[in-house]
Amino acid sequence: MVAEALPPLEERLEAVARAHGFVAFGIADADAAPQTAARLDQWLAEGRHGDMIWMESRAGQRGSPKGLWPEVKSVIALGMSYAPAFDPLLLADHPDRGRVSVYAQGGDYHDVVKKALKAVARWLVAEAKDAEVKVFVDTAPVMEKPLSAAAGLGWQGKHTNLVSREHGSWLFLGAIYTTLDLEGRKPGRDTCGSCTACQDACPTQAFPAPYRLDARRCISYLTIEHNGPIPIELRRGIGNRIYGCDDCLAACPWNKFADRAHAHRAFLPRAELVAPSLADLLALDDSGFRQVFAGSPIKRIGRNRMVRNAAIAAGNSGDTRFVPALERLTGDESPMVVDAAFWALAELTP
Repeated sequence: MVAEALPPLEERLEAVARAHGFVAFGIADADAAPQTAARLDQWLAEGRHGDMIWMESRAGQRGSPKGLWPEVKSVIALGMSYAPAFDPLLLADHPDRGRVSVYAQGGDYHDVVKKALKAVARWLVAEAKDAEVKVFVDTAPVMEKPLSAAAGLGWQGKHTNLVSREHGSWLFLGAIYTTLDLEGRKPGRDTCGSCTACQDACPTQAFPAPYRLDARRCISYLTIEHNGPIPIELRRGIGNRIYGCDDCLAACPWNKFADRAHAHRAFLPRAELVAPSLADLLALDDSGFRQVFAGSPIKRIGRNRMVRNAAIAAGNSGDTRFVPALERLTGDESPMVVDAAFWALAELTP
């Protein structure tokens, strides 16, 4: 009796990836995004990365998969949905509450995505004995977005993030580099057209042109990556955002096709992170911060940046009930917290 032929390896690999929670799957040749290095170099030369020094120090590895691992032949691009069940902009009208980016309201995506990537990679190595693999989630010098576009998951929209026809702007991306020569998919086709919704939605005008981001003006960068006083001219635009910003993502019309049922359960929002009280955040010490944000990607910014952000949000609230808490923070040990507290007091008590 003749044994039934197995489906192609790529087809079986996709089935395994979907079984581990990935809703988007694609494959690209390691050199499928040749323009990436030049675009990265230009962005860095213009200083638009701000003080994200790691972008500059490992640019050679980041610009090309082979710059990081010369033996790589194929990139397996994967996406896990975190599509929200509610409007991410709802809290704009509640200035006593802090707005946390949707992606940070649940479990830490680094842990969830990497665990699933490793499971898929183990299957691949067991199935193809000569395979070597490396897995990456966000923290390595890998350009996940252009690689995912080259692998057919979607395209980089005018907000520079990946847009998917099926999942909108709500995908966590991961990559598996492999020495296997796998059959690639057709790259994603840009269908932004004449739409400028994401550009128009940005409160701090962080897009100097379509498809170009100046991180130095981006609220996500300012509230997460920037470890120092936030430029005064950008503070009012931050509103009550205390960790990240969803405005450009939420404005994308393709989100209407994103099915919340596809979202991974690990990213269901934690009640205390959906609409945290600014008053509670202003009172945080180091121990309290660690307790509240344990298991969340928010923990990476530390207490001082969070309280700095909350103080700016309080200054933007117009609510003088925050004055006593802000006055206490003028004696804080962190200079950037003190700076934010004095600014907020000036806004509330002119």
